[in-house]
Amino acid sequence: MSTKFLMGFLLGSVLFLNPLHQAVASNSKSVSSSSAAANSANLEKSVVKVFSTLRGPDPFKPWGKAAPQEVTGSGVVIEGRRILTNAHVVEYASQVQIQTGQDGDKLPATVVAISRSMDLAVLKLDDEKFFDTHAAVGRTNKLPEVTDAVFAYGYPTGGNSLSITKGIVSRIEFVDYDGSTGGLRIQIDAAINPGNSGGPVIAGDKMIGLAFSGLMHAQNIGYIIPNEEIELFLKDIADQKYDGKPSLLDVTQTLENATVREFLKLDKTIEGCIIHRPYIETAEGVLKEWDVVTHIGDTPVDNQCMVKLKPNVRVMFKYKVQQVAAKDKVSLGIVRGGKAMRVDAPLFKGRPHLIGDLQGGYPSYFVFGPIVFSRATVEYLSFLTNNAPAMNGYAYNASPLVTLRGEKPSAEREELVVVSSPFFPHKLVTGYSNRFGSVIYSINGQPVKSLRHLVTMLRDMQDELIVIHYDQRYGETMVLPRKAMLAETEGILSDNGIRSQGSVDMMAIWNAK
Repeated sequence: MSTKFLMGFLLGSVLFLNPLHQAVASNSKSVSSSSAAANSANLEKSVVKVFSTLRGPDPFKPWGKAAPQEVTGSGVVIEGRRILTNAHVVEYASQVQIQTGQDGDKLPATVVAISRSMDLAVLKLDDEKFFDTHAAVGRTNKLPEVTDAVFAYGYPTGGNSLSITKGIVSRIEFVDYDGSTGGLRIQIDAAINPGNSGGPVIAGDKMIGLAFSGLMHAQNIGYIIPNEEIELFLKDIADQKYDGKPSLLDVTQTLENATVREFLKLDKTIEGCIIHRPYIETAEGVLKEWDVVTHIGDTPVDNQCMVKLKPNVRVMFKYKVQQVAAKDKVSLGIVRGGKAMRVDAPLFKGRPHLIGDLQGGYPSYFVFGPIVFSRATVEYLSFLTNNAPAMNGYAYNASPLVTLRGEKPSAEREELVVVSSPFFPHKLVTGYSNRFGSVIYSINGQPVKSLRHLVTMLRDMQDELIVIHYDQRYGETMVLPRKAMLAETEGILSDNGIRSQGSVDMMAIWNAK
């Protein structure tokens, strides 16, 4: 029976209902409407506004914190008497409170788990009586279909009451969140504005994901974190700590080009994804350059490095890692040198970088005379990120802040040590140009491995002079009197209102004589 005929039959059949049937139908419709209204009311009570006072790091003055920043976002009640929101709403929060549109009082909350890479966080309330009248919102275990109708609930800027916007699912993708962690992302055309972050997106009467970003300078493009990612996060934090998602970090390229296929001597029937650069490049590495990944688990990989998620949805094959991983390994079908084989490739939780991020912490630092040393971090590089002239200058000068941006740490160089702040005014550095943003290469001819290593060298040094070489094409080498640097440090700290010569971890090294 066609849909069109069925609809006509059902509509027509209403004409033949007797009065009793009409009464039952009317009552059923009334109950259905009442049920929908009740569900909507319960849902609205379970969406909260999150107030955070953030005290983030100041990477250029690492001895202090940035000025307090008041932000708002959204959250949703989930099972376990908890509230789910975005990490960026509560990261570095010195105070968190929640409130609903129906309640006047703000309730204090505490962040109990957070994943920066997945942009998810869980809050607990000091007074759990709130949950007696604000129920957990149900989550579906299925991905929505493209064009499914959705409603985004939250508290965007521009008002204090709950906002509900309507749209459809536009796209489902697997994307790189932060350079080491990937995940599913759903695009919707319902409005997602500042303040919506952390609010639930609903299809039918269940949550399909959590709003986490919009796209600047574009209309009707918002993104949500689907329930599949949320479930992985909640399962990970069951032991009260977040460990991270397993990831396949090998760099890949597509097998679309006919000449590449000829170079690899591959039959046209073979489809797959080329390993461009193995993450482990030594002989012990499981995957090799020019390996072709044809299957992940039992799922075939196509020539664009994609797998089918639904009949009309394809995503990057690395998405399947989170479904088929076992004991930090993933089974792959590959073709190497024309021969098909199976391998168990290693997985990693996070990708270490020579220039890493602060992972929600505060920067380590050490003051020696008028110079402040710290680690180069992603947060520190903010002075280059949106400054094209500065970026060009640092690139031309061969600064490692640019040339080594994506490199892994090594035994020889665990991290980059920088002059994090302009020199404090002092005669000891008279005649030298300010080295703010310069990377330290060596102290008295010994290459610097890390900030910890630099502090150790300065602590144990007996030479009269300290020679600092910077890692750059142009610039100067500084020669400083060691005893005078030691003697003047305390006065410099006092003059500039700095309480401690270094962060706790660096002072532990400095005082370990």
